[in-house]
Amino acid sequence: MLGFKQLHSPRQWAMFAAIGVFLVGVVPALNMSVAPGSALHVPDYLIPLLGKFVCFMLVAIAMDLVWGFAGILSLGHGVFFALGGYCMGMYLMRAIGKEGVYRSELPDFMVFLDWKELPWYWHGFDNFAFAAFMALFVPALVAAVFGFYAFRSRIRGVYFSIITQAMTFAMMLLMFRNDTGFGGNNGLTDFKRILGLPLHNQGTKLNLYIASCVALLLGYLVCRFIVTSRLGRVLIAIRDQEDRVRFAGYNPVNYKLFAWTTSAALCGLAGALYVPQVGIINPGELAPANSIEIAIWVAVGGRGTLVGAALGALIVNGSKSYLTAAYPDYWLFFLGGLFVVVTLFMPNGVLGLFSRVRKGGDRSTAAPDSPEPAEPTEPTEPTEPTKAEVVEEAS
Repeated sequence: MLGFKQLHSPRQWAMFAAIGVFLVGVVPALNMSVAPGSALHVPDYLIPLLGKFVCFMLVAIAMDLVWGFAGILSLGHGVFFALGGYCMGMYLMRAIGKEGVYRSELPDFMVFLDWKELPWYWHGFDNFAFAAFMALFVPALVAAVFGFYAFRSRIRGVYFSIITQAMTFAMMLLMFRNDTGFGGNNGLTDFKRILGLPLHNQGTKLNLYIASCVALLLGYLVCRFIVTSRLGRVLIAIRDQEDRVRFAGYNPVNYKLFAWTTSAALCGLAGALYVPQVGIINPGELAPANSIEIAIWVAVGGRGTLVGAALGALIVNGSKSYLTAAYPDYWLFFLGGLFVVVTLFMPNGVLGLFSRVRKGGDRSTAAPDSPEPAEPTEPTEPTEPTKAEVVEEAS
């Protein structure tokens, strides 16, 4: 079993703890305890906005697990995010009870469409624990079925990306239909409460924000545990030389399927936390552009780092929140330009740029003397790598 020291160095653990304290402790304190007129006060409207950003950061980390470490570029992760959101939305609709417009036990959109009874797949969603479980289970199940057939068929690279994009588009068209029982074009909205607490209450919003931050920190640790384990080393080997790993005796399907399913479950968790904070879930979340944007978050922050993926999601969505209000006609140009600049000049993302700057500073302060070059050795005959050598080389 991996110890704490193997996950992070003491300095990195200190940084992780500081970020956790800031997100879970400092931000709520600045909202509740600091006077509104103070420059340090966090306004009430920022809490759900920050909670939404945190959910996106969790999605980016989940995406980085499969793309950065397993080499699986998915353009369909928005499906898993939306499925988790729909599961939580179904619970929130059931929690309304008879307080809807039509005063019926059925959700308002079902009454409007002349539905006579609740569909079988809505049963159980009046229980929060069941809905929370389904928010993880449904995306994981869809990912497991899809991934099993795709990986077993050895579909990878751009072909896999195209298939995931097609899956996203198909799911969006399905959810737009009124007869599926998920609200059609309007989706699920007009939520009243969660666990008996009114959603419009600021205390509820703050609790949802804190829950999102805890989920982000735990999700990061889960992914970090995976990528620093032996399983993670095999994933990296699959990313770099899948055929070589297969010839060494490993079955890449099992490893890729595990990472893929875990990533989908984390996206479902993010979607379940996202919906009560924004107050709606509709087929717009399944738009193919949203899934592409998730990949952009990871690329901007730094692929294969986890931290960089979360940073990229924060940078892009923070910029989007500001620019869509200040310069609504130019936001898409900024997003496209940002992706081009990162691709051409920062292939390792923003986090990679910081690392290069830091290493440059370290070199400038280092001693100028360099060690003597080693004596050349006689060439040896190449040998077939063993399983252990393949994994160690990847790590």
